[in-house]
This record gives sequence, structure tokens and C-alpha cells, in this order.
Amino acid sequence: MSATNPVVLIDGCSGAGKTSLARSLVARWPLTGRVQLVALDSVYPGWDGLDDGVDLAREQILVPHARGLIGVWQRWDWDAGAPAEAHAVDPSLPLVVEGAGILTPVTARLSDVRVWVDSPASSRKARALQRDGDAYRPHWERWARQEDRHITRDQPSRLATHVFAVP
Repeated sequence: MSATNPVVLIDGCSGAGKTSLARSLVARWPLTGRVQLVALDSVYPGWDGLDDGVDLAREQILVPHARGLIGVWQRWDWDAGAPAEAHAVDPSLPLVVEGAGILTPVTARLSDVRVWVDSPASSRKARALQRDGDAYRPHWERWARQEDRHITRDQPSRLATHVFAVP
């Protein structure tokens, strides 16, 4: 990886502030040119798909980018419950990938900057439900269990180069 096409991974539990941080980073990117942003919310294959979404991101986005190849991933259509249109990732451009579960021992080796966003569960839940409302409410606990497994198994905060606490 080089300074012209670095890879930034932003992980944290739902509602922690990953998307806001990623958008702010892209808007203030210090290098000239375009920056690619992939949100795993567009990749996870359904409410039980945290690990599968991370696997897809690794195989279809991060590994090709690291090898200098164009990566292609498909957006998950949450309403249809099926894959939708394809998107390409240019290996010559910087890449920011944000989403719960993205920071693992394997993905850490495919990145230059690794961020863990930490926030109390009560604050995260309030933000997430305000953002997504009744569509997310019945799935909060189900998704949180997958995040908990990821944190126990992968210890993303230990893999991070930067840790941000969000109240």
C-alpha cells in the first residue's frame, strides 16, 4: 500500500458514529483527488449477516485493492432481501471502509489506518433508533449479539491505530 491509495477501516458498534466519522474524513481528505467510501450497511446480507458482510468486503474489496486489482461488490437491497447493483472499487484511489465488524486480524493487515469508535450502549441505541426508527428496533438485540461476538473474537480496539470515544 502506498501513500496515494491508503486504506482506512472504521469499526464500532451500531450508532457509535462510524458513518459520521467516515463522511467527515472523506470531506477533509488531506490528499488531492477522489476518495472511495464503502459503508458495510450496503454490503451486509441481512440482519444476520455481520460476519458474511465482512467476509464479502475482505474478498471483494480489500484483497483486490491490496493487489492493485479492481474490486467489485454488490449492494444488498434490504427491502428485496437480495443482492442489487454492482459497484467497482478502483485500486489506484484511497479507500475508506466503515462498518461494524470490519476490523479483524485479517483485515488489519490489508489496511493502513484502523479506527475503533467506542460509545456507551445507551447512547448508541438512542442514536441508531433515532436514525433508523422502527425498521431497526426489532433487530437491535439480534445485531448487538453479532457485534459482541466480533468484539470478543477479534478485539478490534486492540487492532486499531486510533480509538475515538464518543459520548
